[in-house]
This record gives sequence, C-alpha cells and structure tokens, in this order.
Amino acid sequence: MPLIVYGQGARGRGGAGGAGADGEDSPSPTPAQSRIPMWRCDLPGGTYEVAIRSIISVSTHEYVVDGVARVTEMNIETPGNVEVRFYYLEPTVTTTPGGVGQSLIDKAQALANEAAGQVNPGEEPPWEKVVKSYPATTHAHTVEYRLDTEDDVQTLFNSAEKAFRLNQNTEVKVDSPTPAPDSP
Repeated sequence: MPLIVYGQGARGRGGAGGAGADGEDSPSPTPAQSRIPMWRCDLPGGTYEVAIRSIISVSTHEYVVDGVARVTEMNIETPGNVEVRFYYLEPTVTTTPGGVGQSLIDKAQALANEAAGQVNPGEEPPWEKVVKSYPATTHAHTVEYRLDTEDDVQTLFNSAEKAFRLNQNTEVKVDSPTPAPDSP
C-alpha cells in the first residue's frame, strides 16, 4: 500500500506569504509589479493601462467633424467592450474669400477665447475638454483622452505600437504644457 505524505514548507520565509514562523505576516508583493507585459499611459486626464496580450490593433487617423474641427486620433483595439481613444482636436481654419473680413473672424475667435478664460479663470476653455452627452456617449463604453498637441498623439502611437509589436512592458507619460505667462 503506497504511503502519501503531504508537507507544508515554512510560511513567511520565501514562501507565499502569510504568517511566518514567528507569527508575523510577511510583506505582500507591490501591486505595481506585474509579470504580464502592460502598456501604461499617464496623462493629465487620467491613466490608461492595458495588457499587451489583449491588444488587437493600434491605429491612428485624421478626420474632420462637421466641417468645424480636425481630429487626429489614436485607438487601441482590444477584445473587451471598452474602446479607448486618444485625440487632438483643432478648429478648422475659417477664411474669407480673398481675405475680406478675415480680421473680423480672427478678432471674434480671440474674444471667444478671452471670454472662456473669464468664465472659469485658470481652467481650460470647455472646447479643450472631452465632452460627453448623457446617455449616448456616457454609456458608449468609450474611454477618451483629449491631448494638447498632435505630437502627443504621435508619441502615444509610437509607444503603444512598439510595445504591441515587441510584447514589451512600456510606460509613457504626457504632461500638460506649461501655461503661457499672462500678458501685462
């Protein structure tokens, strides 16, 4: 008849954690460390993190919305039901035929920017933030990050594409631009 013996090693001494030989709990691993290759992006609007094995594609493209804004966008596709978009939005340039009245259009834009700064001093104008419409876009399973420059979109694309292609743990950070000093 075979003899089966189960043994249990000393916990807390290089084991899986829990009470050690002296009854004290051993430290648990830090949650930031992972054996799963991840792509992490820290932005002024939040943090996005995805397991590289879950990335199906990384893409970037440009389009015009209703003839008033040009969008440069980067997407990461995963098998889940949440989509992520990183985008830069800029108004399309409004010009008048032959330049007639262009200074009036420029002045109106400058006044709109100035007025937005007076409504919420120190805050971004509303058109520089991600805007969602309840319930259509708030329940659309979309995570969106609005970026300050087109170069920021390209930086994120280069980082995510490289991490995806090489299956490599990667972290990238995009900082807010330094605000311009107020004019005297």
